[in-house]
Amino acid sequence: MILLKNATYINWKSLEFKNTNILIEEGISGKIKFIDKIDSIDAEQIIDCKGKIVTKSFAVGHHHVYSALARGMGAPKKNPENFHEILQYIWWTLDKALDKNMIEASALTTAMACAKAGSTFVIDHHASPNLILGSQEIIAKAFDRVGVSHLLCYEITDRDGLDKAEEGLQETENYLKSNQGLVGLHASFTVNDEIMRRAADLMNKYNSGFHIHVAEDLYDQRHCHDNYNKRVVERLNDFGVLNSSKTILGHCLHIDENERKIIKNSEAFVVQNMESNLNNKVGYFNAKDLGENIMLGTDGMHSDMLQSVKAAFFVGQGFDTIDYPSSYERFRKVHDYISMNQFDGDGENNLVILDYDSPTKINQDNFLGHFIFGINSNHVNDVISNGKLIVKDRKIQNVNESEILEFSKEQSLRLWKKMQQ
Repeated sequence: MILLKNATYINWKSLEFKNTNILIEEGISGKIKFIDKIDSIDAEQIIDCKGKIVTKSFAVGHHHVYSALARGMGAPKKNPENFHEILQYIWWTLDKALDKNMIEASALTTAMACAKAGSTFVIDHHASPNLILGSQEIIAKAFDRVGVSHLLCYEITDRDGLDKAEEGLQETENYLKSNQGLVGLHASFTVNDEIMRRAADLMNKYNSGFHIHVAEDLYDQRHCHDNYNKRVVERLNDFGVLNSSKTILGHCLHIDENERKIIKNSEAFVVQNMESNLNNKVGYFNAKDLGENIMLGTDGMHSDMLQSVKAAFFVGQGFDTIDYPSSYERFRKVHDYISMNQFDGDGENNLVILDYDSPTKINQDNFLGHFIFGINSNHVNDVISNGKLIVKDRKIQNVNESEILEFSKEQSLRLWKKMQQ
């Protein structure tokens, strides 16, 4: 057990402040207990949290492990002129080049970055067309080594041929047989009706949900209209995808009033990825008439959820219906998603200790102002995942971070060279 003494605990739901000592049980279902006297407590680790804030750790609603080695890579063979070409000449070139070592390096570095930024649970959406079978296990083992819980999927698509789509379906079923996960698809415009139907069958067979990009760019809507005479959300709804509360719809930028109504009346969750949208120049998210099931992701841009929520708030001032409370609600909505769907790994014994040296008073009444304008990932001092300390004094505990970063540098050079061939 871990004992946090002299803690200022913030209830993540009510934002109520409490000065207390916290005893933390280890395990996937471990509990926390608030105690007054600690003299007789026999804890394996004791952390003095005087002057620090303790609250629930964070979670990433939409990530892309496969993009981890992209930072600093050279220019693509052709300068993309639109979103489809960004996919074609950057991301689809990168994911085709990935092999086992590159995926492992990507997963390890992503898990470490998430942990150091305060996240103990990651929902990932993976693609590696030339190493599909077994790819999710590579990622899962890497995340487990670091100590970060996960909800994975492989991106099923027929853009590389029906044989690759078959492998994607097979990898999904193989993984879902013995792991919590989702049925991943790339987007409507790269999945034909037969593959979509079979993916929906898998979803129902394993009581899962879809994790798919939706109307990230207008191209997705144009393709759907031209090929299926309907809009993207309508097409997904016709396959029963939105009946599952486990379904995650990524982006949802270019959707009309009827699509918003369908989503609002459905069980599905929407995940917003503001910085990725800005980077790809595809448009701006607006939560109008979408309901309350809106959470935040990083879309593989980085692993810092505190950075993501600030981007959503500031950019949203001109394009969205976002304010202090709703920004925090979106930041925390992922926990509701995980809990209501009974996924493991995000219990109450997942905590973050913030060394937040504010020059002004912080309390329940003004916390949201500090949340937007003050608290950032530099304040993450310690992170506890499923009752285990995985970050201590800003250092990763379960793996050798320096060795992994050297490994990832080697793999990134291999990847960049392969992409230019």
